[in-house]
Amino acid sequence: MTYREAYEKGKRLIDSDEASNEALILLEYLMNTERSDLFSHPEREVDEETFLKFAGLIDRRNSGEPVQYITGKTYFFGLEFYCNRNVLIPRFDTEILVEEAIKRSPKGAKVLDLCTGSGIIALCVKHEREDLSVTGSDISEDALKVASKNKDNLSLDVSFVQSDMFENIDSGYDVLLSNPPYIRKEVIEGLDVKVKDYEPYSALCGGEDGLDFYRIIAEESRKIMKNNSLLIVEIGFDQGEEVKELFMENGFDDIEIIKDLNGLNRVVVAHLKQG
Repeated sequence: MTYREAYEKGKRLIDSDEASNEALILLEYLMNTERSDLFSHPEREVDEETFLKFAGLIDRRNSGEPVQYITGKTYFFGLEFYCNRNVLIPRFDTEILVEEAIKRSPKGAKVLDLCTGSGIIALCVKHEREDLSVTGSDISEDALKVASKNKDNLSLDVSFVQSDMFENIDSGYDVLLSNPPYIRKEVIEGLDVKVKDYEPYSALCGGEDGLDFYRIIAEESRKIMKNNSLLIVEIGFDQGEEVKELFMENGFDDIEIIKDLNGLNRVVVAHLKQG
Protein backbone atom coordinates (compact mmCIF):
# COMPACT_ATOMS: atom_id res chain seq x y z
CA MET A 1 0.00 0.00 0.00
CA THR A 2 1.09 3.61 -0.42
CA TYR A 3 2.13 6.07 2.26
CA ARG A 4 -1.15 7.96 1.90
CA GLU A 5 -3.22 4.76 2.04
CA ALA A 6 -1.42 3.66 5.20
CA TYR A 7 -2.02 7.06 6.77
CA GLU A 8 -5.72 7.11 5.87
CA LYS A 9 -6.24 3.61 7.23
CA GLY A 10 -4.32 4.39 10.41
CA LYS A 11 -6.33 7.56 10.94
CA ARG A 12 -9.55 5.53 10.88
CA LEU A 13 -8.13 3.04 13.40
CA ILE A 14 -7.13 5.57 16.06
CA ASP A 15 -9.79 6.24 18.69
CA SER A 16 -8.95 9.86 19.44
CA ASP A 17 -10.16 13.38 18.73
CA GLU A 18 -6.68 13.99 17.33
CA ALA A 19 -6.58 10.89 15.11
CA SER A 20 -5.41 12.74 11.99
CA ASN A 21 -2.40 14.30 13.68
CA GLU A 22 -1.53 11.26 15.80
CA ALA A 23 -1.65 8.87 12.84
CA LEU A 24 0.76 11.11 10.98
CA ILE A 25 3.11 11.41 13.97
CA LEU A 26 3.23 7.64 14.45
CA LEU A 27 3.78 6.93 10.76
CA GLU A 28 6.53 9.53 10.54
CA TYR A 29 8.19 8.05 13.62
CA LEU A 30 8.04 4.50 12.28
CA MET A 31 9.29 5.36 8.79
CA ASN A 32 11.72 8.09 9.87
CA THR A 33 10.14 10.60 7.52
CA GLU A 34 9.32 14.31 7.68
CA ARG A 35 5.87 15.91 7.83
CA SER A 36 6.12 16.98 4.19
CA ASP A 37 6.64 13.42 2.90
CA LEU A 38 2.93 12.58 3.05
CA PHE A 39 2.25 15.41 0.62
CA SER A 40 5.39 15.27 -1.53
CA HIS A 41 5.66 11.47 -1.79
CA PRO A 42 2.17 10.05 -1.13
CA GLU A 43 2.91 7.12 -3.46
CA ARG A 44 5.84 5.90 -1.32
CA GLU A 45 5.59 2.17 -0.66
CA VAL A 46 4.64 0.85 2.78
CA ASP A 47 5.10 -2.91 2.97
CA GLU A 48 2.89 -5.25 4.99
CA GLU A 49 5.44 -5.73 7.78
CA THR A 50 5.76 -1.97 8.27
CA PHE A 51 2.00 -1.49 8.32
CA LEU A 52 1.65 -4.22 10.96
CA LYS A 53 4.17 -2.33 13.13
CA PHE A 54 2.15 0.83 12.51
CA ALA A 55 -0.98 -0.98 13.64
CA GLY A 56 0.88 -2.09 16.77
CA LEU A 57 1.72 1.52 17.62
CA ILE A 58 -1.93 2.43 17.08
CA ASP A 59 -2.96 -0.33 19.50
CA ARG A 60 -0.68 1.19 22.11
CA ARG A 61 -2.21 4.62 21.51
CA ASN A 62 -5.74 3.19 21.73
CA SER A 63 -4.87 1.62 25.08
CA GLY A 64 -4.24 5.15 26.39
CA GLU A 65 -0.48 5.49 25.99
CA PRO A 66 0.34 9.04 24.88
CA VAL A 67 1.91 9.48 21.46
CA GLN A 68 4.80 11.38 23.06
CA TYR A 69 5.81 8.34 25.11
CA ILE A 70 5.48 6.01 22.13
CA THR A 71 7.77 8.14 19.98
CA GLY A 72 9.96 9.51 22.78
CA LYS A 73 9.52 13.03 21.39
CA THR A 74 7.59 16.10 22.37
CA TYR A 75 7.70 19.77 21.38
CA PHE A 76 7.65 22.83 23.62
CA PHE A 77 8.46 26.49 23.03
CA GLY A 78 9.53 25.69 19.47
CA LEU A 79 12.08 23.06 20.55
CA GLU A 80 12.10 19.27 20.33
CA PHE A 81 12.58 17.33 23.57
CA TYR A 82 13.10 13.70 24.50
CA CYS A 83 10.54 12.34 26.97
CA ASN A 84 9.54 9.05 28.55
CA ARG A 85 7.26 7.85 31.34
CA ASN A 86 9.60 9.20 34.01
CA VAL A 87 8.57 12.78 33.23
CA LEU A 88 5.42 14.75 32.50
CA ILE A 89 4.52 15.61 28.95
CA PRO A 90 4.82 19.42 28.75
CA ARG A 91 1.61 21.42 28.42
CA PHE A 92 1.26 24.48 26.26
CA ASP A 93 0.12 26.53 29.29
CA THR A 94 3.58 26.17 30.87
CA GLU A 95 4.97 28.38 28.11
CA ILE A 96 3.47 31.31 30.05
CA LEU A 97 5.84 30.61 32.95
CA VAL A 98 8.78 30.43 30.53
CA GLU A 99 7.77 33.71 28.86
CA GLU A 100 7.54 35.48 32.22
CA ALA A 101 10.95 34.14 33.26
CA ILE A 102 12.57 35.29 30.01
CA LYS A 103 10.96 38.72 30.28
CA ARG A 104 11.47 39.39 33.99
CA SER A 105 14.83 37.80 34.93
CA PRO A 106 17.53 40.43 35.57
CA LYS A 107 20.56 40.38 33.29
CA GLY A 108 23.08 37.77 34.40
CA ALA A 109 20.72 36.37 37.05
CA LYS A 110 21.26 33.07 38.82
CA VAL A 111 18.12 31.01 38.17
CA LEU A 112 16.79 27.83 39.79
CA ASP A 113 14.10 25.66 38.17
CA LEU A 114 12.73 23.61 41.06
CA CYS A 115 10.98 20.28 40.18
CA THR A 116 12.56 20.48 36.73
CA GLY A 117 11.44 17.05 35.46
CA SER A 118 12.48 16.80 31.80
CA GLY A 119 14.28 20.13 32.12
CA ILE A 120 12.09 21.96 29.62
CA ILE A 121 11.66 25.16 31.64
CA ALA A 122 15.33 25.50 32.52
CA LEU A 123 16.45 24.68 28.98
CA CYS A 124 13.97 26.97 27.23
CA VAL A 125 14.89 29.88 29.49
CA LYS A 126 18.60 29.32 28.84
CA HIS A 127 17.97 28.95 25.10
CA GLU A 128 16.38 32.41 25.01
CA ARG A 129 18.57 34.08 27.66
CA GLU A 130 22.20 33.02 27.29
CA ASP A 131 23.22 35.57 29.93
CA LEU A 132 21.47 33.64 32.69
CA SER A 133 23.10 31.02 34.91
CA VAL A 134 20.47 28.26 35.08
CA THR A 135 20.19 25.21 37.34
CA GLY A 136 17.41 22.62 37.39
CA SER A 137 16.70 20.33 40.33
CA ASP A 138 14.48 17.31 40.89
CA ILE A 139 14.14 14.51 43.42
CA SER A 140 13.88 11.89 40.66
CA GLU A 141 17.13 10.48 39.32
CA ASP A 142 15.25 9.02 36.34
CA ALA A 143 13.75 12.41 35.49
CA LEU A 144 17.19 14.01 35.66
CA LYS A 145 18.50 11.48 33.15
CA VAL A 146 15.86 12.75 30.73
CA ALA A 147 16.79 16.36 31.51
CA SER A 148 20.47 15.65 30.93
CA LYS A 149 19.74 14.00 27.60
CA ASN A 150 17.74 17.06 26.54
CA LYS A 151 20.58 19.31 27.66
CA ASP A 152 23.04 17.34 25.53
CA ASN A 153 20.69 17.27 22.52
CA LEU A 154 20.30 21.05 22.65
CA SER A 155 23.93 21.78 23.63
CA LEU A 156 22.88 24.18 26.37
CA ASP A 157 24.93 25.10 29.45
CA VAL A 158 22.45 24.20 32.20
CA SER A 159 23.33 22.39 35.44
CA PHE A 160 21.09 19.69 36.92
CA VAL A 161 21.19 18.51 40.52
CA GLN A 162 19.29 15.82 42.41
CA SER A 163 17.53 17.31 45.41
CA ASP A 164 14.43 16.77 47.52
CA MET A 165 13.15 20.33 47.14
CA PHE A 166 15.78 22.60 48.79
CA GLU A 167 17.81 19.83 50.45
CA ASN A 168 20.89 19.97 48.15
CA ILE A 169 20.47 23.47 46.75
CA ASP A 170 23.10 26.16 47.22
CA SER A 171 22.19 29.79 47.89
CA GLY A 172 22.32 33.11 46.09
CA TYR A 173 19.53 32.72 43.53
CA ASP A 174 17.99 35.79 41.93
CA VAL A 175 15.08 33.90 40.35
CA LEU A 176 13.19 30.78 41.43
CA LEU A 177 10.98 29.04 38.89
CA SER A 178 8.78 26.02 39.50
CA ASN A 179 5.99 24.00 37.96
CA PRO A 180 5.49 21.70 40.96
CA PRO A 181 2.97 18.88 41.36
CA TYR A 182 -0.32 20.66 42.12
CA ILE A 183 -3.24 18.32 41.42
CA ARG A 184 -5.37 17.40 44.43
CA LYS A 185 -5.02 13.73 45.38
CA GLU A 186 -8.74 13.00 45.06
CA VAL A 187 -8.86 14.42 41.53
CA ILE A 188 -6.16 12.23 39.99
CA GLU A 189 -8.29 9.09 39.64
CA GLY A 190 -10.75 11.04 37.50
CA LEU A 191 -8.15 12.29 35.04
CA ASP A 192 -7.87 11.06 31.45
CA VAL A 193 -6.37 7.56 31.25
CA LYS A 194 -3.34 8.82 29.32
CA VAL A 195 -2.51 11.04 32.30
CA LYS A 196 -3.43 8.98 35.36
CA ASP A 197 -2.15 5.64 34.01
CA TYR A 198 0.97 6.80 32.20
CA GLU A 199 2.37 10.04 33.58
CA PRO A 200 4.34 9.81 36.86
CA TYR A 201 2.06 10.11 39.90
CA SER A 202 4.77 11.86 41.92
CA ALA A 203 4.89 14.65 39.33
CA LEU A 204 1.11 15.12 39.43
CA CYS A 205 0.01 14.87 43.06
CA GLY A 206 0.28 17.99 45.20
CA GLY A 207 -1.26 16.41 48.29
CA GLU A 208 -4.78 16.49 49.68
CA ASP A 209 -5.42 20.10 48.66
CA GLY A 210 -2.81 20.35 45.90
CA LEU A 211 -0.79 22.95 47.80
CA ASP A 212 1.90 20.87 49.54
CA PHE A 213 4.76 22.02 47.32
CA TYR A 214 3.72 25.67 47.38
CA ARG A 215 3.87 25.56 51.19
CA ILE A 216 7.43 24.24 51.04
CA ILE A 217 8.41 26.88 48.47
CA ALA A 218 6.80 29.69 50.47
CA GLU A 219 8.34 28.61 53.77
CA GLU A 220 11.82 27.48 52.70
CA SER A 221 12.81 29.38 49.56
CA ARG A 222 14.06 32.35 51.57
CA LYS A 223 17.20 30.45 52.58
CA ILE A 224 18.43 30.10 48.97
CA MET A 225 17.21 33.41 47.50
CA LYS A 226 18.89 36.80 47.41
CA ASN A 227 17.38 40.06 48.55
CA ASN A 228 14.87 41.48 46.02
CA SER A 229 14.62 38.11 44.29
CA LEU A 230 11.87 36.90 41.97
CA LEU A 231 9.59 33.87 42.26
CA ILE A 232 7.52 32.53 39.33
CA VAL A 233 5.39 29.40 39.70
CA GLU A 234 2.73 27.65 37.67
CA ILE A 235 -0.57 26.91 39.45
CA GLY A 236 -3.83 25.09 38.92
CA PHE A 237 -6.62 27.27 37.52
CA ASP A 238 -8.40 27.41 40.92
CA GLN A 239 -5.34 27.93 43.16
CA GLY A 240 -4.40 31.55 42.50
CA GLU A 241 -5.73 33.19 45.63
CA GLU A 242 -4.60 30.38 47.93
CA VAL A 243 -1.05 30.43 46.57
CA LYS A 244 -0.97 34.22 46.72
CA GLU A 245 -2.01 34.08 50.37
CA LEU A 246 0.70 31.50 51.17
CA PHE A 247 3.38 33.73 49.68
CA MET A 248 2.07 36.84 51.42
CA GLU A 249 2.16 35.05 54.78
CA ASN A 250 5.82 34.21 54.19
CA GLY A 251 7.11 37.66 53.32
CA PHE A 252 6.59 37.89 49.56
CA ASP A 253 5.01 40.99 48.07
CA ASP A 254 4.18 42.61 44.71
CA ILE A 255 2.27 39.43 43.89
CA GLU A 256 0.59 39.03 40.50
CA ILE A 257 -1.67 36.30 39.18
CA ILE A 258 -1.31 35.86 35.42
CA LYS A 259 -3.96 34.23 33.27
CA ASP A 260 -3.54 31.81 30.37
CA LEU A 261 -5.06 32.19 26.90
CA ASN A 262 -8.32 30.70 28.18
CA GLY A 263 -8.61 33.39 30.84
CA LEU A 264 -7.76 30.99 33.68
CA ASN A 265 -5.27 31.69 36.46
CA ARG A 266 -2.01 29.97 35.48
CA VAL A 267 1.09 31.66 36.92
CA VAL A 268 1.90 33.52 40.14
CA VAL A 269 4.76 36.04 40.21
CA ALA A 270 6.06 37.31 43.55
CA HIS A 271 9.04 39.20 44.96
CA LEU A 272 11.04 38.55 48.11
CA LYS A 273 12.64 41.37 50.05
CA GLN A 274 14.86 39.84 52.72
CA GLY A 275 14.77 41.29 56.21
